[in-house]
Amino acid sequence: MSSKQNIMPVAGILSGALVWGLIWYPYRVLQIAGISAPLATLISYLLAMLFGAFMLPGVFRELRGGWAALLVFSAGWANFGYVLAMLHGEVMRVLLLFYLAPLWTLLLSYWLLGERLNRYGYLVIALSLGGAFVMLWKPELGMPFPQNSSEWLGLSAGVGFALSNVVSRRANHLSVEAKSFSIWLGTALLTAPLLCWQGGVSLQGIAAVYWLILLLLGIALCAVSFAVQYGITHMPANRAMLLFLFELVIAAIASYFLANEAMGLREWLGAVLIVSASLLSGKLYAVK
Repeated sequence: MSSKQNIMPVAGILSGALVWGLIWYPYRVLQIAGISAPLATLISYLLAMLFGAFMLPGVFRELRGGWAALLVFSAGWANFGYVLAMLHGEVMRVLLLFYLAPLWTLLLSYWLLGERLNRYGYLVIALSLGGAFVMLWKPELGMPFPQNSSEWLGLSAGVGFALSNVVSRRANHLSVEAKSFSIWLGTALLTAPLLCWQGGVSLQGIAAVYWLILLLLGIALCAVSFAVQYGITHMPANRAMLLFLFELVIAAIASYFLANEAMGLREWLGAVLIVSASLLSGKLYAVK
């Protein structure tokens, strides 16, 4: 394999980690400007769909049937829930709860794909639950559950991410283009009802500079979806998971400098356990 063929999948995964480690910040800027999270999410994902419109005819032919529908909505919730959680919660706590996804992947793979746990699977479960317990436990509050709606959203978005990954493996008849499009479509479909419930869509008063931010978000979402799908398709799962964890580094640096957030000792200990579980999750399909 040429050096270019080796570099491109790595670049695809790292670009996704970079974008998703930073994407919460422009959404926060838009929210401060009076553009709600659901509206900003809907506009940016519709723009991503527009930029990917060249593949629309073939994609709509593919996205039929129960597995395709489940992929659309699980991928949509993973993205929409992630944005909502990161806007209102502590960035790193939300992200670490999101990265419990390997635990849910194990359970969903057993249920939907009939995949049995190997020795790494039990270790992933122990590390994931241990990390969540250390990070969330407060003696005065009893059981170590997420402490607010943002943390619950981050946790549920991780479940959606795990489900979308499992369904993506199950729906192997779908192309990379269809799987990328399912992310944008699902996010837009889930965002629209919330906007209607909140009073509908109003584009009045959005200044040109914020339209530019939304435009750039749409371009980034479109490009990174293809880049990540390309990387996943051309790289072993354990190596891809290792590179995805670069998102935690980016988010930690960004949250410190852009949001004045810093993690305590308990959060760091929980992070080490959860990251270890994520690293080991790559072994689930590399070892028989």
